[in-house]
Amino acid sequence: MVQRQIPRPAEILELAKFKKPELNGRRRRLDKALTIHDLRAIAKRRTPRAVFDYTDGAAEGELSLARARQAFEDVEFHPSILRSVPEVDTGTTVFGGPSALPFGIAPTGFTRLMQAEGETAGAGAAGAAGIPFTLSTLGTASIETVKAANPHGRNWFQLYVMRDREISYGLVRRAADAGFDTLFFTVDTPVAGARLRDKRNGFSIPPQLTPATVLNTLPRPWWWWDFLTTPKLEFASLTSTGGTVGELLDSAMDPSIGLDDLRIIRGMWPGRLVVKGVQTVEDSKKLAGLGVDGIVLSNHGGRQLDRAPVPFHLLPKVVREVGKDMEIAIDTGIMHGADIVAAVALGARFTLVGRAYLYGLMAGGREGVDRAVHILSDQIVRTMKLLQVSSLEELTPRHVTQLSRTTPLLG
Repeated sequence: MVQRQIPRPAEILELAKFKKPELNGRRRRLDKALTIHDLRAIAKRRTPRAVFDYTDGAAEGELSLARARQAFEDVEFHPSILRSVPEVDTGTTVFGGPSALPFGIAPTGFTRLMQAEGETAGAGAAGAAGIPFTLSTLGTASIETVKAANPHGRNWFQLYVMRDREISYGLVRRAADAGFDTLFFTVDTPVAGARLRDKRNGFSIPPQLTPATVLNTLPRPWWWWDFLTTPKLEFASLTSTGGTVGELLDSAMDPSIGLDDLRIIRGMWPGRLVVKGVQTVEDSKKLAGLGVDGIVLSNHGGRQLDRAPVPFHLLPKVVREVGKDMEIAIDTGIMHGADIVAAVALGARFTLVGRAYLYGLMAGGREGVDRAVHILSDQIVRTMKLLQVSSLEELTPRHVTQLSRTTPLLG
């Protein structure tokens, strides 16, 4: 028999503790976001389709992006037991300086298109979190503006070697003068990839008003209000070079860049030089002897060559070949802090997040970026504690197995 009693008022009152309601709509939305996928869902609701698809999409059939994300999901962890881990240290050093977390914000173009605060939100959030921020050549905030938004943090610059080489050289000098400490020499964009979502949406830079975009934007008037009442969307670091947005974008893609360009930039740049967009073991070995300080294994977020190698699958092989010679970072497909932990365990010194940061930006501006960083940070700490490691240095390949759904056929 179950014993029953009449509930006492005092006991009922103990249960009736209601949380104070959050009146700020943005904060209320962001507080409900527990994962990067939650931020993506908010971003999709609040951003015009063409803009969201520009951020969310990839090249052609989007196989490279899907495979990159699947590779992280196909990780099996191997935790230790009976190890005391009341606290974990997520700090690391990368490219000559510190980072409070093993990830930084990747370079993204047209960032103010996604949300009006753009790169200043990302740089400010990065500075507050103690992680690096990377500005793209095609960024919509200037080198100097990013420095002002993140005056005491680490700022990195991602360089496209443009057809007019003097434009690129000028950007290198400006980034050095502004105290940026690392330069990403980007090698995976000889031409633009075919981003079919953009073509189907009739997407253009800057956005044009068409009947379809007007209809899609009607439920999202705040986006157009922000777009129309803030400074003109342009490549902020390139405004003095002349040309329309389309002309500058076309000039940024140059299939003629080669080793001589790398040598020239190496001679100009006083800080750490990192080659971004490496996709083979052979090229990693070649770069190890050319005076670069590091590489980023990347297929440009799946936005260039579809069916490109998955960076996370490539990572262990590259670490074995050149890990003692230079630092290796990785991007593409990262949506969870456990993805970052797995990459570090397999030898990556650092990781970069692009879309994950942009989903936060679209969901809530600077506060949304802060939320994205907080989500990833919490996931990293929790994963490390569950693996029972107290620092990133304790992570090793024995903690991770890469399960694979695609294995090359031997001819």
